[in-house]
Amino acid sequence: MNDPVPPKRIFPTSKVDADAAQHVPSIPQTESKAYKLAFQDTDFLLREDLRPVRFQLELLKPELFLDEAKIRSMFVFYGSARIPEPAEADALIAAATNDRQRAAAERLKAKSHYYTVAYELARLASRTAPDDDGWRNFVVCSGGGPSIMEAANRGAHDEGRETIGLNIVLPHEQLPNTYVTPELSFQFHYFALRKMHFLLRARAVAVFPGGFGTFDEMFELLTLIQTGKVRPLPLLLFGRDYWNTVVNFQALADEGVIDPHDLELIHWCEDAQEAWDFVERFYEDRAG
Repeated sequence: MNDPVPPKRIFPTSKVDADAAQHVPSIPQTESKAYKLAFQDTDFLLREDLRPVRFQLELLKPELFLDEAKIRSMFVFYGSARIPEPAEADALIAAATNDRQRAAAERLKAKSHYYTVAYELARLASRTAPDDDGWRNFVVCSGGGPSIMEAANRGAHDEGRETIGLNIVLPHEQLPNTYVTPELSFQFHYFALRKMHFLLRARAVAVFPGGFGTFDEMFELLTLIQTGKVRPLPLLLFGRDYWNTVVNFQALADEGVIDPHDLELIHWCEDAQEAWDFVERFYEDRAG
């Protein structure tokens, strides 16, 4: 016996009513903001007391899109938005107008090889085959901006794979880099929700030299792992000389504010292949 035909919906969909609302005759009552459907009323959704609803929307929208794209886990890349591509490093120095700018540009040039390392690591991660059900792991994800973020998205793009960008509205314009898959290019208002999406599917995290934003993401992840709020995962820190110049990790342990074994949460890297080999061993050991 064939299954019965499912009954038609009793109520019209929201889309049907939203379309119908565009053709309502204009009278004082229908022109009032009060008459707008709540989910079509932008002014209403932007009210101060609707913040909890906006939080929910920023949590839900990327989650649904990533599920629909069958993305099970991500390889997350953090790093500076200012480190130049090697081919552009000399132009950065030439554009300097004083000694301080020139010195900083030369230091950025010295770190430009990390653009290539991030690119190569993203290519390696992107070669992970989908599982039997079509779900994908280690999908490359960045903040969607320039520099290290661009290198990561570019590596995945050049492997012919989809790649994710989690952009955020900033006071100065920041467009997604052109290597992010358009259907996986997200924009956030709330830093907290963006940071949550970086980690909800993270299966490995690569951290390259960077500034305040990179520090923020890295130390939050270290804290979450240290406190057991996030399961252990490969946290690959590139640029030992840079990081040990700007942060004295050993001093934290020596001062007693972290345990010595907390330093083991970090795996130091310089090479893309070595980093990827570590990630593979990490999960092979746990599978065994």
